[in-house]
Amino acid sequence: MDNYASKLSLYVEALRPIIYVPTFDFYAFDNELKQISDKVKIHEYNDGLGYVNFKNKQPILNTSLNAYELDEFLSLFIAIDETNAFLVLKDIHYHLDNPKILSLLKTIALKNIHEEGYYITIFIVATKLVIPVELEKLITVYDNPLPSKEKIVQIINGFAQDMNILIESSLTDELSLSLKGFSEFEIIQILNLTYQNSGEINQKDTQIILEEKEQIIKKSGMLEILSFNETTNDIGGLENLKKWLENKAKIFSRLDEAIKYGVEPPKGIMIVGMPGCGKSLTAKATANLFNMPLLRLDVGKLLGKYVGESEDNMRRAIEIAEAISPCVLWIDEIEKAFSGVGDAGGGHEVTTRLFGYFLTWMQEKTSSVFVVATSNDISKLPPEFLRKGRFDEIFFVDLPNNEERRKIIEIHLIKRNKWNKDIDTIKLLQATTGYSGADLEAVIKDTIENAFISNKNIITTEDILDEIKDTKPMSVALKDRIDLLSEALKKLDVKKASTL
Repeated sequence: MDNYASKLSLYVEALRPIIYVPTFDFYAFDNELKQISDKVKIHEYNDGLGYVNFKNKQPILNTSLNAYELDEFLSLFIAIDETNAFLVLKDIHYHLDNPKILSLLKTIALKNIHEEGYYITIFIVATKLVIPVELEKLITVYDNPLPSKEKIVQIINGFAQDMNILIESSLTDELSLSLKGFSEFEIIQILNLTYQNSGEINQKDTQIILEEKEQIIKKSGMLEILSFNETTNDIGGLENLKKWLENKAKIFSRLDEAIKYGVEPPKGIMIVGMPGCGKSLTAKATANLFNMPLLRLDVGKLLGKYVGESEDNMRRAIEIAEAISPCVLWIDEIEKAFSGVGDAGGGHEVTTRLFGYFLTWMQEKTSSVFVVATSNDISKLPPEFLRKGRFDEIFFVDLPNNEERRKIIEIHLIKRNKWNKDIDTIKLLQATTGYSGADLEAVIKDTIENAFISNKNIITTEDILDEIKDTKPMSVALKDRIDLLSEALKKLDVKKASTL
């Protein structure tokens, strides 16, 4: 019996009356249940087929030779006084707003707890987690675990043996990292796909794995996969931050070696600071530097109407990110996602639970999901979020200094093929004190647009200065907010992203 089946067995022995297993891989769950069933009779109800034989899935008909309805099936086990059985209910989550079904489930569950000799454990196995308030205290959620790296290696080796092909151990190690986060069913499907594609499994097949991961994201609707072209060369300044990311990139480029050496996979980074100063740009450049897909998580999309639904959505989103790993998971303006944590009220309670789940995952995660959290207002974040161990480092991005503003202006002019040696950057720096990177980009874009309309071939210093005079910098427009942020940062131990 493996560790996870053993845990399931402990739940049964502890008389947990309803065990909810959120999974689509019913085959894997059936195999787990067989390990702990022994002499216990298993009765299965499938929402599409009715009462079926657990072993061969053939329908069992009632006295009228019709398929049992769910309420009829559950009623069979209420009148019984002494019994020992498992009820496996598959994809019945659509029925969990039916008062009659809820009453029947509750009756069986309470008999299991209170009546001597009555041992019936209910397993709800469904692709979606739905916990009605009426059953909340009676339900235990059991996550059907995804295969560990060691288990994935076994699956790959077993597949190679079945197909009579040779997969080098170094490639097996690499594939086991790429396939982490998939279920056993999905891993075998992907290996079949790669084998059918070329008659072997080689280094090039990691691209097929990436494409399969993108399919998972598109189907989930919880995460967004972003395309990007930005590199660290597009970031003006922030040398400390870029150097730190370059070191992490070296680890990710040799991740398997690093793990064997004893290096822990990097967890992530929080970037706080002024709006429009390169935080979002850094998130995109990080994915490019690490050569990883970039996912964006919108916590607002995870909120659901049922008890436990939001937490289940968070769990699934994290599982998907781990399935895509190695990847960069970007949470933009994270202070908005977790605002209200710890406050009273139903909505805030849900946010607090999501926050707790996310913190636990960040603390304990061993997967190669690199989190980039960006925040404009760190004062709104709970103190627990900023504790050491959550993120590898917290960096503060300030308004750009003189050298950084010079680089930003040059980057945007060069990118648009409008840089020339006659542009006086000294004058531009003197006129742009307090301007953010976004302010400077807007100035250059508007200058070029005006030059195009005026049929000018060359951009001059005066053209840019004229546009600067018409642009109100963010440091003026958001002065009060920036002052509050500066005060909040004084109380925290954060690194400066810039060298100066």
